[in-house]
Amino acid sequence: MELEIVLALLMFATAVAALLMGYPVAFTLGGVAMLFALVGIALGVFPEPLLRTLPSRIQGGSIMQNGTLVAVPLFVLMGVILERSRVAEDLLHIASRLLGKLNGGLGFAVVLVGALLAASTGIVGATVITMTLIALPSMLKQGYDPRLATGTIAASGTLGQIIPPSIVLILLADAVSNAASQASLSAGGRPLVVSVGDLFAGALIPGLILVGFYLAWIAFQAITRPQHCPAVHVPEDTAPLTFKEVAFGLGAPLALIFAVLGAILGGIAPPTEAAAIGAAGAIMLAGLRLAREAGSRLAPVILAGLASLVLVLILRNSFDLRLGVERVGTMNQVGIAITALACLVFFAALGSGALVLRHARQLLPAIKSATNITSMVFLILIGASLFSLVFRGFGGDDIVKDILHAMPGGKWGALLMTMIVMFVLGFFLDFIEIVFVVVPLVAPPLILLGFDPVWLAILMALNLQTSFLTPPFGFALFYLRGAAPPEVSTLQIWRGAVPFIVLQVLLILLVALVPALATWLPSLVAS
Repeated sequence: MELEIVLALLMFATAVAALLMGYPVAFTLGGVAMLFALVGIALGVFPEPLLRTLPSRIQGGSIMQNGTLVAVPLFVLMGVILERSRVAEDLLHIASRLLGKLNGGLGFAVVLVGALLAASTGIVGATVITMTLIALPSMLKQGYDPRLATGTIAASGTLGQIIPPSIVLILLADAVSNAASQASLSAGGRPLVVSVGDLFAGALIPGLILVGFYLAWIAFQAITRPQHCPAVHVPEDTAPLTFKEVAFGLGAPLALIFAVLGAILGGIAPPTEAAAIGAAGAIMLAGLRLAREAGSRLAPVILAGLASLVLVLILRNSFDLRLGVERVGTMNQVGIAITALACLVFFAALGSGALVLRHARQLLPAIKSATNITSMVFLILIGASLFSLVFRGFGGDDIVKDILHAMPGGKWGALLMTMIVMFVLGFFLDFIEIVFVVVPLVAPPLILLGFDPVWLAILMALNLQTSFLTPPFGFALFYLRGAAPPEVSTLQIWRGAVPFIVLQVLLILLVALVPALATWLPSLVAS
């Protein structure tokens, strides 16, 4: 075996071993890569000029000037603010009151709220911990089987992996787009672009089907084993929900989700600008909630700002608002004037929301948390970029391509092997490491074998989501175990997750057999 191949395989094994030992991800990837690059240069098997291209790769379009990745800090900020402003508590309270009279009603509420939080935050750990702290004690108190309760919460928390806007899908879109371009160029074609919007659209139908699977399983349990998921007992003196409570607690987050996803899927705004809309909307929504609690006079201003946000999106899709054209019609002039006024109201409401958050001592912690998460993501990206560069310098990409092409069963055997490897790695590595390190290695040869990039990315996202839920190493189970009360055993958590894992495997098979589930909506949006 050639020395380059030995060093490439040894470098990959060393990086995985160091990660399993708990060393920081970014420094592990970058440090191991630099160490092996120096060894390769000393042995004369690694091209030194290749290492000098790293600064230009970081400063160039792949990282620092990549417009797609700008959406990451904005969506992270959106999720952190919503999580800290206790929007989840409002959602769960309202959903449980609306559905609690049914057997399994609390379970239905947890799944629906998990889906809404997934579309609002996209942060799996925060969603699982929040739902465990809020919903699990109530479910256990009402007599729910601990296995069903914990399984429902863990599965609902992982929906943030697949339901857009998801941080996983944003990072995966960048990795798969680069892989698709690389595969297309190596085949003699033009660069192929896979946008974040393509993956958001591709994940929407599978995500909704998965929510339907979860609801159907809870309904089956409610019919066959009603004692495991009884109806909620509500004291007779409890005041009924008012329309205002439902409209604010449930309608406002839904409006924000529709504004963000509608802007992307409707072609009104690209994902980065839509992320800015989401972050601004989250600030106003959280500010409105806190202002109502404190009886602040800024609440009407913030409410007007949320309305103006929706109005601007409608006007943007209804009128030609360009100012530099030769002739502007009367209706367009009216639309421009109304839009300008709505923007003024919007910025006033945004400032009011930030002021309320600052007074509640929530703004600075949210910004710090979002900054920490974003810095971690980009530091890992830089380390992974160096790792990928050195691995390719040793010919590692050719090794992976040869292995996949040599797999029995042709391209489907190669896909199955890739999915198994990613599934196992998902036990030990976070999705960021897998997306930045593994996907760039396996995606180009799979795309060359004829697989659609969007469909492939959705399968990978579903696979990672299943891995996060699978005992004994699933990350979602660790998050739940850390926040669950001591009377809930680890074995109960593991057994509760098994039915939902089966449902996710069924969905992966369904998407694999019917690719249109992942490709139809992106093709419709593109046209």
